[in-house]
Amino acid sequence: MQIGHKDNMEKAHMITCTAPVNIAVVKYWGKRDEDLILPINSSLSVTLHQDQLKTTTTVTTSKSFQEDRLWLNGKEEDISHPRLQSCLREIRRLARKRRNDADPDLDSTCLSHKVHICSVNNFPTAAGLASSAAGFACLVYTLAQVFGVEGDLSGVARQGSGSACRSMYGGFVKWIMGHQSDGKDSIAQQVEPETHWPELRILVLVASAERKPVGSTSGMQTSVQTSFLLKHRAESVVPGRMVEMIEAVRRKNFTAFAELTMKDSNQFHATCLDTYPPILYLNSVSHQVINLVHRYNRHYGETRVAYTFDAGPNAVIFTLQQHVLDFSQAVRHFFPPETNGQFIKGLPIPQADISVELKQAIGLEPMPKGISYIISTKAGPGPCVVKDPTQHLLGPDGLPKHSEKHQDNGLEHNIGF
Repeated sequence: MQIGHKDNMEKAHMITCTAPVNIAVVKYWGKRDEDLILPINSSLSVTLHQDQLKTTTTVTTSKSFQEDRLWLNGKEEDISHPRLQSCLREIRRLARKRRNDADPDLDSTCLSHKVHICSVNNFPTAAGLASSAAGFACLVYTLAQVFGVEGDLSGVARQGSGSACRSMYGGFVKWIMGHQSDGKDSIAQQVEPETHWPELRILVLVASAERKPVGSTSGMQTSVQTSFLLKHRAESVVPGRMVEMIEAVRRKNFTAFAELTMKDSNQFHATCLDTYPPILYLNSVSHQVINLVHRYNRHYGETRVAYTFDAGPNAVIFTLQQHVLDFSQAVRHFFPPETNGQFIKGLPIPQADISVELKQAIGLEPMPKGISYIISTKAGPGPCVVKDPTQHLLGPDGLPKHSEKHQDNGLEHNIGF
């Protein structure tokens, strides 16, 4: 019997993948269908590079497994949550359909096997960094690799977390709201690949790694029920803004891209304020960043930098390569970091002093320790398979290799463990 068990484990099918975070520049806020996660408006995002921000997920199957199991942060969690189950169920359904319709010779033995899933990511979650998007995109992509499912998977990822559908592609991605009641036309599509605009740089200003006070799911529900501005935004503002934003991206028109990004962020947070009772995602550091960006642009007489904020206090800054050093000096001056610890993470930025002229022109009172650190990154590719087997998060026995606590995973926050 022992030998038989060993043979079963040796036949375990194990795949590890990574998936990216995305940052919306035309925001998604509000669902018209809670179960299928169908949005009230389309949205557009930039996929961030996985060298700096990613979720890693390992999935393995074996006929010796008694049940589906899930580990997040090195500890086992309940796999029965409806959003997780809908992703698992849909991937298995597509795998059976492919076997029956197109490829009867497809190895189907693993379809009846239970799965073990282990997932971690390398950035703070539940603080407005689209962690659930990376988490569910990675889950769906990895499951699809294991079960031999091909084609567009954004509609499956959407059922885990709405914005996860946009993390299924690299570069610049639109999520089409769709109109069908079954949600089949509510999918993501790449507008331009990550190579399209190489000069574009992204700085994530981490103002707080704390869990946000109001989760996205409950916040959206309250906004849909109480905000007249949200209805106006979805029906009258976003459709035209999507056209303008796609045009700005395609033409690499930074001024248009930056101004649309800031206006959309401002309007999204205005709908949060228009919600009753109001939702306050921005804090004093966030407002200081907004002041800094507008004064910086005014000093130079052109729009060199843009901010956007998701459902949390962290600013995501868009700028061009030639302005990264100068703007990061301004951030360092007006948000003096703690002396111990790395202030710039990710793509390197040299350290230099702010010019006296710029310091005087901005004229803000510094906020020490207001920003913990900056993640320096750029646009990046969509999900990918990890080829190196030493990177698997699960061992040959189907259990996590490491029991120590990892960073929170986006799945955990989104499904409310």
